[in-house]
Amino acid sequence: MLTLDINNQKHQVDVEDDTPLLWVLRDTLQMTGTKFGCGKGLCGACTVHLDGKPVRSCSLPVSAISTAKITTIEGVESNLLIAPSAKAVKQAWVKESVPQCGYCQSGQIMSAIALIKENKAPNDEDIDIAMSGNLCRCGTYKRIKSAIKIAASNEEQA
Repeated sequence: MLTLDINNQKHQVDVEDDTPLLWVLRDTLQMTGTKFGCGKGLCGACTVHLDGKPVRSCSLPVSAISTAKITTIEGVESNLLIAPSAKAVKQAWVKESVPQCGYCQSGQIMSAIALIKENKAPNDEDIDIAMSGNLCRCGTYKRIKSAIKIAASNEEQA
């Protein structure tokens, strides 16, 4: 039995130690906002925060988490440390009409929130580096970059 701190709530799960966090979230705990994309940590659809840092949950075994705090897309607005960034990203995503199919959006948003939390004024290169592991099959990269810039400039007002 493992105890995980997810979105500021303790969850006890009875899973194998090598079970990827993604499947614990989706299958065991029914938190389906985090998406399965490639299963190899290459596409970013499964991005969550582990102690505030973006990680790929599809390739992270639950046994490696220990006492770290996990934040999923479902918990970003209730996490006081990232709520301003989350609100600013959400507003910018809507303003720029970022999603098309929407499948990659939870991972894109989680990476964008982490970037803005660490860098209040990211330039194009900063954004490219932070978002490089997040793929969008619809090709909305230009809108994503624009939304990140808007969110960064509006975070204090959010």
